[in-house]
Amino acid sequence: MSVYDCTVPETRGEGIEAAATALSRGSLVVLPTDTVYGLGAGAFDPEAVAALLAAKGRGRQHPPPVLVPSPATLAGLATEVPAAVHDLVAAFWPGPLTVICRAQPTLAWDLGETGGTVALRMPDDEVALALLTRTGPLAVSSANRHGQPSATTVLEAATALGDRVEVYLDGGPSRGGVASTIIDATGPTLRIVRAGALSREELAAVVPELAEPQGAEADATDTSDRGTPAADGSPGDVGAAGDVERDGADGP
Repeated sequence: MSVYDCTVPETRGEGIEAAATALSRGSLVVLPTDTVYGLGAGAFDPEAVAALLAAKGRGRQHPPPVLVPSPATLAGLATEVPAAVHDLVAAFWPGPLTVICRAQPTLAWDLGETGGTVALRMPDDEVALALLTRTGPLAVSSANRHGQPSATTVLEAATALGDRVEVYLDGGPSRGGVASTIIDATGPTLRIVRAGALSREELAAVVPELAEPQGAEADATDTSDRGTPAADGSPGDVGAAGDVERDGADGP
């Protein structure tokens, strides 16, 4: 296990190179994001994704979300994307917004039991984007064991995950400290399925239909009284296509 200080240019490039190399051979890396630290694996490497889930202490019923290097990647990974999602992406990517969409059916990947969906986000972090530009899309879950608080420092991530991870990229303390807000775009209307760094009011300023909870969201995941993902500090178990157990959602 190696740790690279990415807060200074002298070692940042070396760390990104080491992380990209580790990912190319199926190993796991921890990387900073603009919300909390993430545990990453190659999105198109099923064995690496399985290792990520095992490191988290989770099963295939909790597939990880995918971080992307640019908004243009959305078209390659998702289909039937509503116009409202493009508006949200234009407003909040890079940033703390995850969108759950229908996955392109021709993609050769296995993220787990996704139900044909994928949760996508472009992080607003220089180190994360530099790595994603090198590697392409990465399956990235929050860098903690299941049920534990999300890591906001590389030390917290290393304490939780240890030598299950080959490379740790230290970007300093997380700027946000709260996981991303997740929007489910797979139903007839958009709905918030995890409260996070972006408020309902911020989202509704772009997409007015998000101003009020819709259907099951109002009963199960109303964010009006919850500004944090879960009481224990973890991102929370909410998911795609109306399935609150699908953890496309346990992401940074």
